Amino acid sequence: MPPRGQTAAARNPRTSRAQRPRPHGGESLPRVRVGWDRRFKLVLIAAVGLICFIALKAGVALLAARAQAAQETRLLSSLERQHSALVAQEKSLHQRATIVRDARRLGMVAAGERPFVVVNLGH
Repeated sequence: MPPRGQTAAARNPRTSRAQRPRPHGGESLPRVRVGWDRRFKLVLIAAVGLICFIALKAGVALLAARAQAAQETRLLSSLERQHSALVAQEKSLHQRATIVRDARRLGMVAAGERPFVVVNLGH
C-alpha cells in the first residue's frame, strides 16, 4: 500500500490535471471534446435556412397564383363582353325587319312582288 500522503494527494480534486501523474509513462491520446454548442448552432442555422427557403417558395407560389387569378379575371371579363355582344346580335337576327333586309340584300323578293332591274343609271 502506498504511503498515506500520496494516496490522499491523488484523490484531492484541487490538484490540477497537469500535476497528476500520467499512466503508463507515455503520452496519452488527447481528449476529443465534442463542440455541441457549435454543432447545435450549425443545425439551428440549417433549420432556419430550410424554414426560410420553404417560406420563400410559398411566397413565390402565392404571387404566381395571384398573377394567374388576375389573368383569368381579365379573360372572364373579355368573355362576358363578347357574350353580351353575341346575345344582342342573336336578338337582332331574330327580328323580322332584319330578316327582310338581309334577304333583299341577297336579291330575294317577297311572294307577289314584281322584281325590277334598273340599267344604265347614267354612271
